[in-house]
Amino acid sequence: PGAVALTFDDGPDGRWTPKILDILKAKQVPATFFFVGENGLTQRGLLNRMIAEGHEVGSHTYTHPNLATTGRTQTLFELNATQRLFEAFTGRTLKLFRAPYFGDAEPTTADEILPALEAQNHGYISVGLHVDSEDWQRPGVAAIVNNVVSGVSKGDNCDNGDTQCSHNVVLLHDSGGDRSQTVAALPAIIDLLRAKGFRFVPVSELAGLSPEQAMPPLSPADHVAAEADLLVFESLGWSIRALHFLFGAAIALGILRALSLSGLALAAARRENGIVAPPIDPQRFVSVLIPAFNEEAVIERAVRQVLASTEVALEVIVIDDGSKDATSAIVRRQFGSEERVHLLTLPNGGKASALNRGLALAKGEIVVALDADTQFEPTTIARLARWFVDPKLGAIAGNAKVGNRINLVTKWQALEYITAQNLERRALAQLGAMTVVPGAVGAWRKAAIAAVGGYPPDTLAEDQDLTIAVQRAGWDVTYDQRALAWTEAPQSLRQLARQRFRWAFGTIQCVWKHKRVMASGRPRGLALVGLPQVMLFQLLFAVVSPLIDLALIVNVVTTVTSIREHGLTYIQGDPARMAAFWLLFAAIDLTAGLIAFALERREKWGLLKWLVPMRFVYRQVMYYVVIKAIVQALRGPRVGWASIARSGQVQVGPQRV
Repeated sequence: PGAVALTFDDGPDGRWTPKILDILKAKQVPATFFFVGENGLTQRGLLNRMIAEGHEVGSHTYTHPNLATTGRTQTLFELNATQRLFEAFTGRTLKLFRAPYFGDAEPTTADEILPALEAQNHGYISVGLHVDSEDWQRPGVAAIVNNVVSGVSKGDNCDNGDTQCSHNVVLLHDSGGDRSQTVAALPAIIDLLRAKGFRFVPVSELAGLSPEQAMPPLSPADHVAAEADLLVFESLGWSIRALHFLFGAAIALGILRALSLSGLALAAARRENGIVAPPIDPQRFVSVLIPAFNEEAVIERAVRQVLASTEVALEVIVIDDGSKDATSAIVRRQFGSEERVHLLTLPNGGKASALNRGLALAKGEIVVALDADTQFEPTTIARLARWFVDPKLGAIAGNAKVGNRINLVTKWQALEYITAQNLERRALAQLGAMTVVPGAVGAWRKAAIAAVGGYPPDTLAEDQDLTIAVQRAGWDVTYDQRALAWTEAPQSLRQLARQRFRWAFGTIQCVWKHKRVMASGRPRGLALVGLPQVMLFQLLFAVVSPLIDLALIVNVVTTVTSIREHGLTYIQGDPARMAAFWLLFAAIDLTAGLIAFALERREKWGLLKWLVPMRFVYRQVMYYVVIKAIVQALRGPRVGWASIARSGQVQVGPQRV
């Protein structure tokens, strides 16, 4: 009689538990903490602080399930995992137990009795409660104080204020959501109950146990097993902390990148509006190289589209790299009498080798290397060529768009080209940090290619490799969004995965080949921005992002379960912050996409409706191929130039979405 035991469930929590411990220490009040094992996994220091400051600790299971709805196997796991973790972290044994959702100190229903019986059969003492502060509902500080003080004072069949007949066990929470109201109410609860003559005790005193009986020290033999468990639990704890760090770092860097790219792209747009582009010279001669490997479905249209170019003088060199179909036959039949078209038929040697053979025949000082599946607009080549009046310019990238938006997969790629690749290219060009002039649309100074030894044959991403090499040789690289090209994208996830695996593998090769750029700091844009962002956002993020997505899914499931069982005011494990940060990142990412669309010309805004589902399916495919490429790179074998089946369904210009 007259004794009150303050008990706290669901912790420890790195944010709220220390504040509660500080108050209890200042007020010299002992308490009993019923902790959740998975929360304690990363809070070893708080568990030991509780013991060092005279508090007691009991088990509240490992994952906070309703034991009335679980089988005996899970119940034993919940008890044993929490017990072994506590033994490993503190060198003591748990004897006190409170089942999650346990109703009161006098259980009468099956969902209250059965968990208590199971725990009792394994040597635990079940602890219920007399007074529920209802702090988990966050009713306000005053309501929490009133619930506790009035509940303790009333007792069963007692006059208010009679300390000889009171309710003893008070339920509070130090985790499971926002506990700021609990922290604010606790000092008032202690002061008011003391003023009424109550004294605070640990639960063991109510049960007639000594502190040593409530948390017995381990025997020497058990210490050996606990040491082995300690290694396991510490490893798990570090893994979780590392995942939390990665999640926070990934979200922060992702937000910073989205904001930076958007800001740079907007600045580039303003700068473009103030720059007078060089005049187009219709007499400027350009050599157009079209490497082809089994391109019979698209080669005729590709050549005709180039020949239809306006305001430029040109030649077209088709390099058939060992095709087994009718690629060469179509070129001979359709363009045999066209003086501007030349056909070079070679045994298969790879794309770089084919381009170098074509380059040797090129007569122009400016070279455009065009994928056979790409359709140029009439002014594209002229727009690219005009910038070479600058003698420092080595290459310029154009604006590649998906021209076969016929299903969800190709629409997602169209979105990616607009909101990721082109936005990034526009932004990085401002910093001299572009890492790739795409094979779909780009022009090169022939002298710049020759200065670095031609198209590199030792990587699969020859366009990226050449872009970096040209800049290392001292040439500038820039971007013109008005030079449009419409390319054929893979039409199935399988074909897409094949293409992007080759791209990712080639990117890894390029990063490794040019790793000295970052060490030397030259050229500055590539060293400080270009290559680091490739490593961080194209490679490392693809490895980490699936773990982050998995953690988010687990937290969503936890949240839904908690809401279903307790309502919106109680979220076990406090995943709300993680969800909030993820939603913030998604919102900023979406904003960056909107900015990218606003900066594009001749785009259908209806395409944006596919942006949200793209995040949940398309990106997972991208993560998969990058991880596969990294594994393949570590294994070492080369990957060949695989051709994607062409449908010839590319449309030039805005399309129905």
